[in-house]
Amino acid sequence: MNPISALISLTVAALTVVLWAVANQPVQEPAWPEKIQGFAFQPMGETDDPIAKRFPSLDKIRSDLELLAGKTHAVRTYSMEETLTEIPRLAREFGINVAVGAWLDDRLDKNEGEIERVIAVTNANRRNVVRVVVGNEAILRGNLKPAQVIRYLERVRAQVKVPVSTAEPWHVWLAHPELAAHADYLMVHMLPYWEGVDVDIAVDYIVARMEDLKRAFPGKPIVIGEVGWPSAGRTRHSAVASMAAEASFLRRFLARAEQEKYVYYVMEAFDQPWKRRIEAGVGAYWGVWDAQRQPKFSFDQPIERIPEWRILAGVSVLVALITFALLVIDSHTLGKRGRSFLAVVAFSAATAGVWTVYQYAHQYLTVWTVVVGVLLVLGMIGVIVVILTEAHEWAEARWVIARRRAFKPHHVPDDQLPMVSVHVPAYNEPADMMIETLNALSRLDYPRFEVVVIDNNTRDEAVWRPVEAHCAKLNETFPGHLGGRFRFFHENPLAGFKAGALNFALRQTDPSAEIVAVIDSDYQVVTNWLRDLVPQFANERIAVVQAPQDYRDAGESLFKAMCHAEYRGFFYIGMVTRNERNAIIQHGTMTMVRRSVLEEIGWGEWCITEDAELGLRIFERGLEATYIPVSYGQGLMPDRFIDFKKQRWRWAFGAMQILRHHTKQLFGRRDTSLTAGQRYHFIAGWLPWIADGFNLIFNMAAIAWSLGMLWFPNEVDPPMMTFAALPLVLFGFKGFKLLYLYRTAVKASVGGTLAAALAGLALSHTIALAVLAGFRYRDQPFLRTPKMRAGYSVWRALSAAREEGAMFLGLWAAAFALLFHIGTEMIDMAVWIAVLLIQSLPYAASVVMAGISGLPPRATPGPALPAPPTA
Repeated sequence: MNPISALISLTVAALTVVLWAVANQPVQEPAWPEKIQGFAFQPMGETDDPIAKRFPSLDKIRSDLELLAGKTHAVRTYSMEETLTEIPRLAREFGINVAVGAWLDDRLDKNEGEIERVIAVTNANRRNVVRVVVGNEAILRGNLKPAQVIRYLERVRAQVKVPVSTAEPWHVWLAHPELAAHADYLMVHMLPYWEGVDVDIAVDYIVARMEDLKRAFPGKPIVIGEVGWPSAGRTRHSAVASMAAEASFLRRFLARAEQEKYVYYVMEAFDQPWKRRIEAGVGAYWGVWDAQRQPKFSFDQPIERIPEWRILAGVSVLVALITFALLVIDSHTLGKRGRSFLAVVAFSAATAGVWTVYQYAHQYLTVWTVVVGVLLVLGMIGVIVVILTEAHEWAEARWVIARRRAFKPHHVPDDQLPMVSVHVPAYNEPADMMIETLNALSRLDYPRFEVVVIDNNTRDEAVWRPVEAHCAKLNETFPGHLGGRFRFFHENPLAGFKAGALNFALRQTDPSAEIVAVIDSDYQVVTNWLRDLVPQFANERIAVVQAPQDYRDAGESLFKAMCHAEYRGFFYIGMVTRNERNAIIQHGTMTMVRRSVLEEIGWGEWCITEDAELGLRIFERGLEATYIPVSYGQGLMPDRFIDFKKQRWRWAFGAMQILRHHTKQLFGRRDTSLTAGQRYHFIAGWLPWIADGFNLIFNMAAIAWSLGMLWFPNEVDPPMMTFAALPLVLFGFKGFKLLYLYRTAVKASVGGTLAAALAGLALSHTIALAVLAGFRYRDQPFLRTPKMRAGYSVWRALSAAREEGAMFLGLWAAAFALLFHIGTEMIDMAVWIAVLLIQSLPYAASVVMAGISGLPPRATPGPALPAPPTA
């Protein structure tokens, strides 16, 4: 790391630590009283579960009560099942009073047993049972009607000598005032978290609600049966569940309760992991002590939001420094602004990653949550890696001091220019289009070249015969020693798709040709193409000279204008940065290859992107390629969205073929001459496509997860906000990158930039399918991109986006079902709904692009070919 990078990294590291410190400034709260009035008490440990009929032993209950001895006057219980009936007897050993509870629900026969046992236990423990609670939120849950609860209350009141009531939230008492006439006191629950109240006003909120109850029920004793705050869980409106929030709330409440002379039971003594199944995850985290019976926060010291923040800050800085060092390991031309940008991204990503893992790890984990957590962390790492590679390209596209491999024109006298053989492969291409291609080649300003046209497997003679005839006509003007400068071959059958045709053309090449140039059958080149670029081969290390793909029909329709905008990003951003490390993607048009190299290795007929695969094999031999970001020829774009998709499917599937075939070479498991920079660009360059593949799996899982939340709302929570937000962050980062680089590097208009974004998004599903197919299959048919199709129909064009339309509807249906059936009380749910809607955008873009491609062309097309560019 050079001194500038070291200074930048240390500066950002210091800023990171400062931000951690600011976010975790200690706050002094009132000290915890030596002895509080009461705890809600459920003695279940990590392996206990009353739903599964696994109850704690008497020894465990005694141990928990011993821990509370001297810290509380009383405890409150909820049920009369199994060993729980012994709590009053055991509590008496430690001088602890008990409010015994009977659990009531819609199982009326079970309720009978609870009522009988609570009466018996109360009468058997008159020395320390101070009150009875008949039912806990049974009306709130809808298990029982008020009249049913009243009958249970009167029955118990008639058979015990202590005050009797039922427990409900404050608003249920106000909604059903008739309950008060049948209760000796009001047992009210005050849990501002569930109401989405901010922790800073939660205590005042409770005091206000207590005043409401006093006015509604003058003279009636009021006992707060539950008051507390969770240390973990989902955010509900303004209520954030955290350890610091729990500590602050309880210490503030206890101080205020002493002033107000409240009778209360803190919710609750110990964390209850079994409650994850019935209270949306947050139910496990209301304890003052955790499930291992360790205090969760300090009772008298200042409160820090994350007590371990110093360790987390150190880990995040260490991870960020390593990440930043890797990003700038071969970036000596990168300026200060670029290095600062990468440092900020690296430290932000490391901090977010460390905090997310910490937050998830501080849950009560089961086998299932561990598996889900591992998958989510792997997904998070994948998203962060993609963001880092995108940031690296962003920085090197805009903030380099100089280009290390900038194009340098060479002048070579005509008598020293090498012979060039231009190969034009074709399959079932329109004759008129190919004739224009040949006419453009005939106008080349170059002393020695030939054109080899190979038409493979076209069955209709009416298609290829006119091209053959035109070659003969051109030879009348341009004779050559092998029968003419323009030589035409028709072969049927000929295996190997385009690569097979190019290998055939190579065998027919003039023996004196030293350079092989390749263009697609629709390309019209400018006159100075060969003269400007062939001299680059004077450097004997150069094996490939590549110019960008460009198109002349962008003015024909809105669809083609959008496609053209999308294509330009790769050729004027990605290829430029890749060229810096001799790592370009070779393309099968507007490319030149040294013949001796090409004859040695040949075109790979097994790969449907034979051009990119050839370039990689050339790099593996230690040879070089150079890229000139100047248009020297223009072709035709796909006429329909379905053809646009087929073209991108072939490129993405071919990339996966190459990745699988060259895995050992790319990952250093087989000796080659590939540099670290070349390996990086090939792997990093395909990462966004691979991410699209996993994104499709994510979207399918997101719909399934959403259905789970709808069907099992108490058992299935929305994903943690920090995990759910990752797709939003990636989408936003890539969006800002595209907008910035298209406006600055590509010099696109605002409209052109938005068009490129829409066209790129529209291909996401196609790329995803191609990537997943590439992981599964080794071979797929070569999909030709048709040109100059006739006929336009919006409805027929829309059929090309059937799958994308279905995914769009599925994601929107899931989002709105969650919105209307569950709502956005939890911030995590709001974020998840936003994720579903954002994830639907690529599918919506596909439908829009498909419809646009069905519109008729413009009445006045744009210019066919701009003035010839100069280097």
